[in-house]
Amino acid sequence: MKSFENLRDAGEKLAALVKTEYSQTPDVILAVIPNGVPVALRVGRDLGVPVRGLPVFRTADGPVVFEVPPVAGLRVIVIDDGVETGAVARVVATQLIKGGPASLTLAVPVCPRQSLAELALHYDQIIAIDKPLVHRSLAWHYLDFDTIGETSAQQLLADQ
Repeated sequence: MKSFENLRDAGEKLAALVKTEYSQTPDVILAVIPNGVPVALRVGRDLGVPVRGLPVFRTADGPVVFEVPPVAGLRVIVIDDGVETGAVARVVATQLIKGGPASLTLAVPVCPRQSLAELALHYDQIIAIDKPLVHRSLAWHYLDFDTIGETSAQQLLADQ
């Protein structure tokens, strides 16, 4: 059985879990563009926190973050559509930590148990709904893995 109908449903479920497990009020939510945006917007709306886009480019050598927003002293939650291998989450954390956030939390609908321990070295807290034993394609967890493009993600962010 699939855990989520689509990205928006994942956002609704993640928002409820973040409200329960995150004890502070974050200063900002950073949505990994593109598919993290629909998930993050629901969390941001429910918490009353602004959502900003975090462009991550996938290259042959791995993910690269080119535009790192200022995060010094801020409580930051990073949201994506899920974790498969953890490569994107690691690169994002590495770049954001250089900016000196007060705290850095990863909140995702899916994070394999294989990735949790390693990602915990980079994040102060990891919030995940599904924690499967092994890595699988994220599409496996969604009834309709309704991925969006970068332009659509930017438009959703502009419309918030």
